[in-house]
Amino acid sequence: MSRVVVTGGAGFLGSHLCERLLDRGDEVVCLDNLITGDLANIEHLFARPGFTYVDHDVSTYMWVPGDVDAVLHFASPASPADFDRIPIQILKVGSLGTHNALGLAKAKGARFFLASTSEVYGDPLVHPQPETYWGNVNPIGPRGVYDEAKRFAEAMTMAYHRHHGLDVRIVRIFNTYGPRMRPDDGRAVSNFIVAALRGRPLTLYGDGSQTRSFCYVDDEVRGFLALLDADVTGPVNIGNPNEFTIRRLAEIVLEVTGSTAELVEQPLPVDDPTQRQPDITRAAELLGWRPEVDLRTGIERTVEHFRRVLGGAA
Repeated sequence: MSRVVVTGGAGFLGSHLCERLLDRGDEVVCLDNLITGDLANIEHLFARPGFTYVDHDVSTYMWVPGDVDAVLHFASPASPADFDRIPIQILKVGSLGTHNALGLAKAKGARFFLASTSEVYGDPLVHPQPETYWGNVNPIGPRGVYDEAKRFAEAMTMAYHRHHGLDVRIVRIFNTYGPRMRPDDGRAVSNFIVAALRGRPLTLYGDGSQTRSFCYVDDEVRGFLALLDADVTGPVNIGNPNEFTIRRLAEIVLEVTGSTAELVEQPLPVDDPTQRQPDITRAAELLGWRPEVDLRTGIERTVEHFRRVLGGAA
């Protein structure tokens, strides 16, 4: 049994991670200020032994009494809708929040785990993207607040590793979807499902030919835990290498929901990547990890979740 601190633990990914850690017998201290997280994501965990929730903004000084074996830093708004809405908070949680989380790990002699992102690759000129690729990022564009926050977080994590000898892990997360996504988070999967269930047009940016690789949340979290337990500093890509166009994703959502909603096209957002696909060679060889849930199955499970969440509005 370990005692694990999860920042951002009430968010989409963080809540699934807290649940899996508890399932395997770990104690979990969940820190979240609910700026994008939701207590509904973790309310079923409050009655479980070993779970503690603390309302806290990790961009300010953080401290957890008692022993800590690992600090998993997942706090960060990550949806495109947030980039314009709360850009300063995104930059602060990636810089100050990462520094504070690293400081806690150092003080406790704990392992530190950084949730980074495929966004560090920007609009990639290399395809698929291996961890050795340095990326093609616009630091002053609207997506730069998230991209650069995560790039800084990686640099800070490695500085603590080299200078202080801190035991660290870095995961680069590719497009993940599943239950507990926010209906209004601006990501393609949730946008399409909510629109389809409400009988509204599904919006494609451009002609929908840009590609993404979608990983179901259960596969993603399984990869996190494999990296946490392995002797691999990282970074390591955890994502599904099966590449789909955004238009094909929309078509699958329409098929699964049975919706007759139309597809409409709008101009591409600034700096929207044309391709995104992980090279998961390191994950496969070093962690023995590969995704198992195919896109249609994952969409079916996610649609079931949104039908419950939207209720009569669907």
